[in-house]
Amino acid sequence: MPYTLIQTLKTKSIIRAVRFNVDGEYCVVCASDRRLYLYNPHRNALLKTYSGHGEEVMDGHSSCDSSQIVSAGLDKSVILWDVSTASPLRRFRGHASGVTAVKFSEESTLVVSGARDNAVKLWDIRSRSQDPVQTLSDAKDAISAVRISDHEILSSSFDARIRRYDVRVGQLTTDCLGDAVTCASFTRDGQCTLTSCADGVLRLLDKDTGELLNEFRGHVAGDLCLESSVDFQDTRVLSGSGDGYLWIWDLASGQVVDKLRGELKYPVVSISVHPTDNFILASNGSNVFMWKYQE
Repeated sequence: MPYTLIQTLKTKSIIRAVRFNVDGEYCVVCASDRRLYLYNPHRNALLKTYSGHGEEVMDGHSSCDSSQIVSAGLDKSVILWDVSTASPLRRFRGHASGVTAVKFSEESTLVVSGARDNAVKLWDIRSRSQDPVQTLSDAKDAISAVRISDHEILSSSFDARIRRYDVRVGQLTTDCLGDAVTCASFTRDGQCTLTSCADGVLRLLDKDTGELLNEFRGHVAGDLCLESSVDFQDTRVLSGSGDGYLWIWDLASGQVVDKLRGELKYPVVSISVHPTDNFILASNGSNVFMWKYQE
């Protein structure tokens, strides 16, 4: 078996999202108990707890120097945290409903958030202003995910579309996927987008032309907001599933190459891929499983 279960992080509440930090040494765990947790998953060590949201924490992201964390909550707020003191530095309130997705820009000077109010907002964390520097209001339904490259913002929405904003030239590109999109991300080489849809199909699209390059099927989508990703070598596609497995396909052939078992009574919802190594994190109920791929 090429994938080996390395660690199991056990928590006391349902996990909404798990995210490696920039160098893969730590991870942020976002939970339904209104808290975030900072772990060293390699040592199975809980390092810090961050309390301040009034509702479930749906997403989190570490800054490029790992000194700050930004989090998104169903209390409509985005919170910027100091990692070492576990204290909130800023609280951004501008969304009209629960915030479901949040990311730092590459330089960690901007924060991008997406919410159930159909809006994507950009926040300048260097500014004293509490107002967003820009609001992107093109979506017609809730935002499920946001991603950022050096010059692009990618958002997915339950309105069956992904939207790519090129901030250099102010251009919007929209692709319609035919069903609610629960996750969208860039491949590592930046040439393609990978989307998870409510119809139980993952679609790999050429980023520039929108051409459908491949489809990945077999996992259980149900009515879950499942995440997907490519591995760090751009050779495999990974997805959570309602059957409690982490599904893995070959990117080129579309064939299933593995199914990694979690606790089968819970769905695998959130996944995170190590930035430079063959580690995968996956949330499964109140647990986070870490697997390593070994040739």
